[in-house]
Amino acid sequence: MTGGAAAPPRERAAALAARNLSKTFGGAKALQGVDFTVGFGEVHGLLGTNGSGKSTLIKILSGYHAPDPGGSLTLFGETAALPILPTEAKRHGLAFVHQHLGLVPSLTVLENLRIGDFAAERRWRIDWAREARDAEAIFSRFGLALDPSAEVSTLSPVERALLAIVRAFEDVRRTQTDVGGGILVLDEPTPFLPKAGVDQLFALVRGIVAAGSSVVFVSHDIDEVREITSRATILRDGRLAGTVDTRETPRQDLVDLIIGRKVETYRITRAPTGDAAPPAIRVRNLAGAGVADVSFSLRRGEILGLAGLIGSGFSDAPALLAGAVPATSGSITIEDVTVPLAGLTPRAAQAAGMALLPADRLGSAGIGNLSVADNITLPVLPSFRRWFGLDRRAMLARAGALGAEHDVRPNVPSLPLEALSGGNQQKVLLAKWLQTAPKLLLLDEPTQGVDVGARQQIYAALDLAARAGTSVVVASTDYEQLSQIAGRVLVFAKGRIVAELVGGDVTKERIAEACYRSAPPVEEAA
Repeated sequence: MTGGAAAPPRERAAALAARNLSKTFGGAKALQGVDFTVGFGEVHGLLGTNGSGKSTLIKILSGYHAPDPGGSLTLFGETAALPILPTEAKRHGLAFVHQHLGLVPSLTVLENLRIGDFAAERRWRIDWAREARDAEAIFSRFGLALDPSAEVSTLSPVERALLAIVRAFEDVRRTQTDVGGGILVLDEPTPFLPKAGVDQLFALVRGIVAAGSSVVFVSHDIDEVREITSRATILRDGRLAGTVDTRETPRQDLVDLIIGRKVETYRITRAPTGDAAPPAIRVRNLAGAGVADVSFSLRRGEILGLAGLIGSGFSDAPALLAGAVPATSGSITIEDVTVPLAGLTPRAAQAAGMALLPADRLGSAGIGNLSVADNITLPVLPSFRRWFGLDRRAMLARAGALGAEHDVRPNVPSLPLEALSGGNQQKVLLAKWLQTAPKLLLLDEPTQGVDVGARQQIYAALDLAARAGTSVVVASTDYEQLSQIAGRVLVFAKGRIVAELVGGDVTKERIAEACYRSAPPVEEAA
């Protein structure tokens, strides 16, 4: 990513000062006596594991939750009553962009940008041509090329995120005075963005701060927080673990603060495969959306990484191999059984011993409004059929046992999947497929939006599966992750494999270098 950390806050009154914030749910303290201060003109990070209290704090600041008695909130030196009302938050320029963005896909860019104003102003007539010109001027200020007439459903994930942030900033900008320039809270804005999109988002954040606003940046990604923020507050188990200068604090110290103990960097130390072992999986001449004539092999129990820049094809390969996206040609051989990839269906792929875990947890990998038990037993549902229907008690028992094995918290199989944090959703979905003991497990961005503690558990689960004989393919833009778990990494460009990194060359730096360096395609990376 380009650029250094944001400039330190200017010597002005704090933009936001929360004191002694607590929140109790059913006798359990989700937040306890937390102080949180954001300086004027500062990008301030908020870090913590799933369940640390980050979401509760943000929901108190947004007025969604009323805090326990005894807390206070000051915005630009002015006391705000708690729970804060939406009108009061808006008056102070307190705006929020949540991970799911709050956009309406069926409406246009312009309609999404101005929907709140149209509702509030109750106009008899809207001058759409003038509104479009105003929108273009807004986008131009931030170097964005968004078409006001385009339907949001046609935008890329990056464009959607930038639109949501610009919309929130426009709300903030209207409140800018000599006292303060508003506060923009970005709650996990980057998990589904490619690196180039993150760079563009950070450029937008820097422009927002330069225009006089303050930003709260909530994220699981420690490297992103260290780059874009000047300070960060860490929560742990509902309490304040510390507030640090992110430019002066080593990465490992941040990890230790988040977890509450010394955490060793996870790395698979065993040799992933023996060079003499024959390949168990052979992919030949795979072609389809984003991929052209790709061939590679894996040995039994190998963890293979796929990397590349956005659009290079590396992230398309898992879905093509599993039949989730139609392949136009190619074949896959799994333990001497060859299956044509053209026309392959997900059901046939599963029957051949493949399992796919897509990146979009609630959109493709799981069903958010169904229970954990329903999600986790879906691949093995026939085993729960009885003459009277499904054995729900047995399904709940299986889900509970797998939840305990994978440390799902809370381990309540009857809860909807969407009620769990991102890391615990991912543990459920990984358990769902690992119970089938697949011969080939295909993963796309398996730790996006997952905290550092849950990542270690996911890595360990993949290691255990590989030791049991499952071959694993991990497509990821997280080069550090690949360097920790993969014995080999294939780098893609223009739909083809252009480099293969093995052993000591599988480092974050070498993967990044290979992704950004042009090279002629190789015929085979076995």
